[in-house]
Amino acid sequence: MSRSSPAASASADPLLAWRDCFPILERTTYLISNSLGAMPARTADDLAQYAAAWATRGVRAWHEGWWETAVDTGDRIAPILGVRPGSVAMHPNVTIASAIVASCFDWSASRNRIVYTALNFPSVMYLYEGTRAEGAEVVVVPAAEDGMTVDVERLVEAIDERTALVPISHVLFKSAFIQDARAVCERAREVGARVCLDVYQSAGVVPLAIEEWGADFAVGGCLKWLCGGPGNSFLYVRPDLHSELEPRVTGWMASTAPFDFAPRLERAASIYRFLTGTPNVPAHYAARAGLDIVNEVGVEAIREKSKRLTTRIVARADERGIAVRSPRDANRRGGTITLAPPGAARICETLLAEDVLVDYRPDAGIRLSPHFYSTEAECDRAVDRIAELAAG
Repeated sequence: MSRSSPAASASADPLLAWRDCFPILERTTYLISNSLGAMPARTADDLAQYAAAWATRGVRAWHEGWWETAVDTGDRIAPILGVRPGSVAMHPNVTIASAIVASCFDWSASRNRIVYTALNFPSVMYLYEGTRAEGAEVVVVPAAEDGMTVDVERLVEAIDERTALVPISHVLFKSAFIQDARAVCERAREVGARVCLDVYQSAGVVPLAIEEWGADFAVGGCLKWLCGGPGNSFLYVRPDLHSELEPRVTGWMASTAPFDFAPRLERAASIYRFLTGTPNVPAHYAARAGLDIVNEVGVEAIREKSKRLTTRIVARADERGIAVRSPRDANRRGGTITLAPPGAARICETLLAEDVLVDYRPDAGIRLSPHFYSTEAECDRAVDRIAELAAG
């Protein structure tokens, strides 16, 4: 079978035809795509192409495609996000992408409120907490009583006429609870606030319609469900804002004529306006194979399989007496199931040593994240092993 496309499969699960595109699946039970997606075999070839260009073309490679990789890679992500080409650009991580968003606002103005939830990913919370020193008022909506979900009505009520920005996670990293992005965007539009949607835990496993929902910004990355490796985060900016906003976190890629090396920045009126310094070219090469595969498989097909496998994990955990901390309604959760057996951290370490790749998060539990290349048997064996280890 080709490593770039699946062969015809007689299996009841045609997505398993993609398994041998991912070498690590030959020797591990890979249930950790919410943290690091499996590497496609083709990625090694793509990185070799990058190395060959450097070795043979040298500095000429910048004008032969390297300079555009930050936006070209974004265009491969655009259909997964439900946005148009030319509206997504690459950054080294979500914290940097979020800092660019935050720098578009004057936090000393009267509209200076930032509203997010206590279950956001901590790195971006650290960033937005730092805006207090610039005059921002930060409002943190607490978690629901279960500590794993958020009351959407409470979140929407916190967004008012003083709110400038609402940076929230679409899918929460601890529990995979899906927040109602459409409702948040509608409320923000009513009061003139902007929304920055963090789709790191949904892009590639939950269908997205970011442009339809009306989000002003979106951040995320290829590291997880998109199987693109580290250093590959992205920033979407609504196209009509490309000529309006002026991010203070900027750099020479944002210039209309970067190779003029002018002392004053003349901002591009495109997604390049939201770039900073020299692009992370090898990371962009590494992202290509995963993005191509996810686009070919289709997020709708991935989502249907994800709901089936995660529902199976919940049922098996119930049979084995393991507490489930993710939503039981498959339509309200992303691609992860969080289980909370006694001694979860110790159990996770044992599983990793046995080549069952999962992870553990404090105040949550063990996260199991099957992807389109996972099998039912792998999910069953992982839950059974957790039950055995919890029983001592």
